[in-house]
Amino acid sequence: MKRTELYADPSNVFVHDAILASCRTHAQKTALVDSSCGRRMTYAEYGETVEGLARGLVGAGVKPGEVLAIFLANSWEFCAAYHAATLAGAIPTLLNPTYREREVRHQLGNSGAVLLITDGTNIEGINLAGLPNLRRVFCTREQGSGSEPFSDLLKPVSAALPQPDQGSQETLAALPYSSGTTGLPKGVMLTHSNLVANVYQFLGPRATQLKSDDNILCFLPLYHIYGLNVMLNPALILGATLVLMPRFGVGQVASLLTEEAITMMPLVPPAMNALCLAAEAGQFPKNHNVRWVKSGAAPLAAELPRRFTALTGILVCQGYGMTEASPVTHVGYLEPELYRPDSIGHPLAQTECRVIGTENWAATAGGAAEVATGEPGELVMRGPQFMKGYWKEPDATAAVLREGWYWSGDIVTRDGEGFYRVVDRRKEMIKYKGFPVAPAEVEAVLLEHPAVRECGVVGRADAEAGEIPVAFIALRDGFVTGKKMEEELCGFVAERLTRYKQPREVHFVEVVPKTASGKILRRELRQLIR
Repeated sequence: MKRTELYADPSNVFVHDAILASCRTHAQKTALVDSSCGRRMTYAEYGETVEGLARGLVGAGVKPGEVLAIFLANSWEFCAAYHAATLAGAIPTLLNPTYREREVRHQLGNSGAVLLITDGTNIEGINLAGLPNLRRVFCTREQGSGSEPFSDLLKPVSAALPQPDQGSQETLAALPYSSGTTGLPKGVMLTHSNLVANVYQFLGPRATQLKSDDNILCFLPLYHIYGLNVMLNPALILGATLVLMPRFGVGQVASLLTEEAITMMPLVPPAMNALCLAAEAGQFPKNHNVRWVKSGAAPLAAELPRRFTALTGILVCQGYGMTEASPVTHVGYLEPELYRPDSIGHPLAQTECRVIGTENWAATAGGAAEVATGEPGELVMRGPQFMKGYWKEPDATAAVLREGWYWSGDIVTRDGEGFYRVVDRRKEMIKYKGFPVAPAEVEAVLLEHPAVRECGVVGRADAEAGEIPVAFIALRDGFVTGKKMEEELCGFVAERLTRYKQPREVHFVEVVPKTASGKILRRELRQLIR
C-alpha cells in the first residue's frame, strides 16, 4: 500500500516550464473556462498569453527575485498572472480578494511587492500610498485610482525573458501568507522544487485519480494553496480542463456540473454540507458525471461523506496538508478495499511521518519516541514539498522546522493499516469554513479599540462553518457591557479584517485568563463557551 513513486522526476523543473510543456502537448484542448466572463482558453492560447504577459512584466520593470502581488478572485487573469510572474523571474505573493485595507497593506509591505495586479473593485477605498517598494498597479476589468490597464501588459514587447540564476530548489515560486501554527500571517517561502514535487507526489501512482480528460470545477480560491497547487497546477500539467468560479454558490455549481460535464471537484466540508442540503431539496442534478470529490482544508466529520455519497452517488477522498507543505502530505483512496472517507489516508511518496507523544513536544523528531499504534500524538513530517521557511521570520521557522522535520501542531492517530486520522489541534488556529483565522490577528485589532483593556479569541464548534471566532473582552473603566458595545466591537473588526475573521460572538469578562508570563489560556476560554 505504501506509495513510493512520483508522477515524474521533479529535478530542476520550474512550475512555468511544466505548464508551458503541457500547453504545447495539449495545444487544441480547452485549458480554462472562466465562468465569471464566459471566456474559454485553449492550451495554445494560454501558453501564448503567459509568455506574452511575462515579457510585458519584464518590460514594466519587474526584475528577477522581486515580489509581484496578485489580488484577484478566480479568473483567467489570476492564472496567467501567476505563471507569467514566475516565468519573468518574479516571486508571486497571493492576496485574499476579500481582504480589507489593513490586511492588504500588511502583505504588500511585509513582502516588499513592487507591482500589484488587481481589479478596480478590489482596491476601491483602499489607500496604497506610502508603500515604499510598490511602483505600479495594474487593474484587469475595472480601473482603480492610479492604476494602469492590465491589457497594457499583454501588448507585444521585445523584452527578453530572464534565465534562472539558481536551481529550482532555491528559486521561490510562491509566497502565500499563512499564520502557521500561531501568530500573525507570515510569508511561506515555497520553491519551484517544493511545488512541482508536491504536484508529482499528488499525481503519482496510487495517489489520486486525476486524469487528463477530467473537467474540474474549481470554486476554491486560487490565492489559497489548496486551489493553487492541488487544482490549478496539477490540472494544467495533466492537460485537464479547469472550470473556474469566483466563489461558491449552490445554484451555479448545480448548473455548471451539467453544462461543463464536470467529472471532479475539490470541496471543503461546509461546501459538502451545503450540497447535501441541496440534494435533499432536489436541487442537485441527478444526471451528473462527477466521479469523486476531494475534501480538504478542514476536518471532515465521519458522517458527512457517507451522507454526501448516499445522496449524490459521488465518492469522497479526504486529504490533509498545510501551506507549509505545498500543501499535500496525505490523501485517501477510492479503491473499495482501501476506501476510508473518515481518514486522511496514507502519506504521499517521499513523505516521512512520525507521531510524537505530548511529552516530547520540545524535543527533536529524530530523538523522540513515537506513540503506540492507535494512540494520539503530534504529526511530524519531512519531505521534498516542505517550505524553505517563513519570509524574514527565522525564529518562527526554527520553531516548526527542527532538523528538517516539520511539526504540524495537529494531533493524529495512526491505525494498524497505516491510516491517519486528525483528532485534535495543538495549534491556536481557528478554521472557519476551511479558512484559517489567527486569534492573535483579531486580538490585535480589538486591542486598538479604546474600550478594550484585554481580550482573547478562540474557536467554537459550529455545524455549518466548522468553527466560528468567539471573542472574550475585558473593558476599560468607564465603558459599559451590553448589546450595543458588542455590535460596536464587531463593527470595528469588520472595518479592518475580512469577513471570515470577524468574531461571531462577544463575551464580556472581568479578566482574560493568562499564564504568569502573560500567555492567554485559550483552553480556559473554550471551557467558558461549552
